[in-house]
Amino acid sequence: MNASSLPEIERARFNMVEQQIRPWDVNDENVLRAIAEVRRELFVPEQYRGLAFCDLEVPLVVHGEDTHQTMLAPKLEARLAQALTLKPADCVLEIGTGSGHQAALLASLSRQVTTVEIDSRLATIAQRNLQNAGIDNVTVETGDGSEGWGTTEYDAILVSGSLPCVPDSLKYQLRVGGRLVAVVGQTPVMSAIRITRMTAASFETESLFETVIKPLIGPRVSRFKF
Repeated sequence: MNASSLPEIERARFNMVEQQIRPWDVNDENVLRAIAEVRRELFVPEQYRGLAFCDLEVPLVVHGEDTHQTMLAPKLEARLAQALTLKPADCVLEIGTGSGHQAALLASLSRQVTTVEIDSRLATIAQRNLQNAGIDNVTVETGDGSEGWGTTEYDAILVSGSLPCVPDSLKYQLRVGGRLVAVVGQTPVMSAIRITRMTAASFETESLFETVIKPLIGPRVSRFKF
């Protein structure tokens, strides 16, 4: 494809994929397709829309007020989605909805996504963004999901903010064979990890790559200990 022949916004999207995401070891064609098809610009606050395809985190604001949350950089959203190794029949839990963009990516790779956001204002915005993008297999819930959500077991769980450690209650929401991806540690040292539930009582943990993201917001997070 010749990027110069595309409309400006599609050229920016194409360049995001080819210059930021592919070079960062994202090679799953399904993930790349999702990144190209989900309209990221619909999930970016209006005042930052010009940054929609830039290699940086975008602040999330509500009525001009900083929520102290951000959209992750495109390459990190893609890398985390790839790490979940999603299948079309999977049911996914996301902790930390933000603008809804990561949930939209996961929804395009799976059957159903439940996403939990502690900030009710962002939950409302995410729901609207998802509707505007025509995505109907995401359920947005409001609450603190830092130690899990409900009693359902999931094929995959993604935590969209960093944690000092992953609580057992989250791990036990995985079905056997399920994968949990989270960024664990404290600034400036954090790692993206994947935890796979091998049996009813055993888990395997892999370290994937180094990165730093903002902590997950939640009153219980501060109680986690190494």
